[in-house]
Amino acid sequence: MTNDIRASEPLDLVTIGRASVDLYGQQIGSRLEDVGSFAKSVGGCPANIAVGTARLGLRSALLTRVGDEQMGRFLLEQLAREGVDTSGIVTDPERLTALVLLAVEAEGVSPMIFYRSDCADMALCEADVDPALIARAGAIVVTGTHFSRPESAAAQRKAIALAKANGARVIIDVDYRPNLWGLAGHAAGFERYVKSDRVSAVLRPVLGDCDLIVGTEEEIMIATGADTPLASLKTIRALAPGATIVLKRGAMGCVVYDGPISDDLDDGVVGKGFEIEVFNVLGAGDAFMSGFLRGWLRGEPLATCATWANACGAFAVSRLLCSPDYPTWEELAHFLAHGSPERALRKDAVLNHIHRTTTRRHDHPTMLALAIDHRSQMEELAVDAAQRARIPDFKVLAVEAARRVAAGRPGFGMLLDDKYGQKALFSAGAGKDLWVAKPIELPGSRPLRFEFDQDVGGRLIEWPVDHCIKVLCFFHPDDPDDLRALQIDRLLTAQQAARRVGREILIEIIASKAGPIDDDTIPRALTELYDAGLMPDWWKLEPQASPRAWAAIDALIAARDPRCRGVVLLGLEAPIETLKRGFAAAKTATRVRGFAVGRTIFAEAARRWFAGEIDDAAAVDDMAGRFGALVDFWLSIEPPAA
Repeated sequence: MTNDIRASEPLDLVTIGRASVDLYGQQIGSRLEDVGSFAKSVGGCPANIAVGTARLGLRSALLTRVGDEQMGRFLLEQLAREGVDTSGIVTDPERLTALVLLAVEAEGVSPMIFYRSDCADMALCEADVDPALIARAGAIVVTGTHFSRPESAAAQRKAIALAKANGARVIIDVDYRPNLWGLAGHAAGFERYVKSDRVSAVLRPVLGDCDLIVGTEEEIMIATGADTPLASLKTIRALAPGATIVLKRGAMGCVVYDGPISDDLDDGVVGKGFEIEVFNVLGAGDAFMSGFLRGWLRGEPLATCATWANACGAFAVSRLLCSPDYPTWEELAHFLAHGSPERALRKDAVLNHIHRTTTRRHDHPTMLALAIDHRSQMEELAVDAAQRARIPDFKVLAVEAARRVAAGRPGFGMLLDDKYGQKALFSAGAGKDLWVAKPIELPGSRPLRFEFDQDVGGRLIEWPVDHCIKVLCFFHPDDPDDLRALQIDRLLTAQQAARRVGREILIEIIASKAGPIDDDTIPRALTELYDAGLMPDWWKLEPQASPRAWAAIDALIAARDPRCRGVVLLGLEAPIETLKRGFAAAKTATRVRGFAVGRTIFAEAARRWFAGEIDDAAAVDDMAGRFGALVDFWLSIEPPAA
């Protein structure tokens, strides 16, 4: 999912301040002391808001600093993938990117440790604030933590002055963390409120420059120094007569004040909360702000803004991570229109499918792959132990051939295995220029079994996040009932494991090895698989005999899972001319994205290379020539109308 924002295009908002790497403990109900593994994500209030608003369709940018190291590059890359403009992010060669360690110990209890000593984002200074960036924005979001130090406070004040001069609106998220102001110990990262006249004295003068002021009851109080939320609201109104004030009240929702403050705390636009399970409260306020800004910056009624804000907060508290778990616009719209049968939204299969398919890391409108994940077939080609020992080296040559044909173009990939392809996997992954899918099935197994270990989920944890799971199943709709049921159960196991660890899955269905096929065979098979709950990211299918079969497959995917990435064709060692006829028929279908062909490309080169008849260079030339010919033919076929 990307939302490319060019440097000259206008922005809806620029958020300013914290940008950290959050490391979330994956063992729920555990003390931070006992956590054994962590999930990594973008964190920090303004970074979260930038991601949250981008997911909801706003054009956002982040103004901050990151370290010149791997964690800083992770933030830059992930923010760019989310569609956030990163032109305002300064790389600091002297300081490290901030880290936060977090855990969910109990409902509403989430201990955290901030690793922020002299971190990059707190070194933000006036020189980092580019007037051209602020001039592009319709609004800026300043955050409380960055008023805690003189240099970063000066940077935010400069941004406020520039915004007001340009007629842009100024928003403050009070974002109060006492220990980031030096008011609590390192172990008190979850502490929400420590009264401080010093903090109030810093924040109070900012309020008069703001058009929108957002905070919890504790944050509203620290912003003015008043001892009650009501007294603080009245003080804010005196300082900022025209500002919209939003009081966040957790599960109770929120109250929006757009006029005088009465003695009744509920005398405003009341946005009711959603009755959902509270799983993790961290980051919920940033999701709330994202939803509110999606409405407020687009001129929606305040009641609508409040509803969207509360809904986004509900998603956040019902899931583990911060920004990665915030909803997309499609997901939010579905929830508002249909609700959810689950109090724990993270258990809602429909919402999870929308979330997953609208937050994919990359777009793949075309996929042209060289498949060399073969294991048993390679063992047949390598006639003795000495030749089999060379299989890994041959697979590296196949990667070189694929990369030569790709020539840096997007939409190219490899199918590679763990058994013989580890060296090739390292080679394919080095440049991040080739899509990679890896098999988990035991070759030739029917009924389907998994290779190495039946604990698929445990194995997948070790895989790179960009690697797609491939599982081949010899499945025919006329198979005996018990066999089909077992096959489907194994495929569902693979899909569940993929979802659990955040990997995409490609399901390859071969029916011709299990029985006769006609134009209805694959549509009938896919219908049964969809009925069972299988919704893979990709299908890999045999070439069909006629456009009629492809039309049926096209219509089925469009009806059952329009978010499916599409279909790639397999080859089954067919001659190139036979494949070309199959390609021509397949290209009549809008859902066919390309092919993943193997033995047609590599088999002859492998036989000759293992026999010592050709060297490495000749093997690469042969595979590149065959792969390139298929690619050229595929690209030459006129695509169907969308």
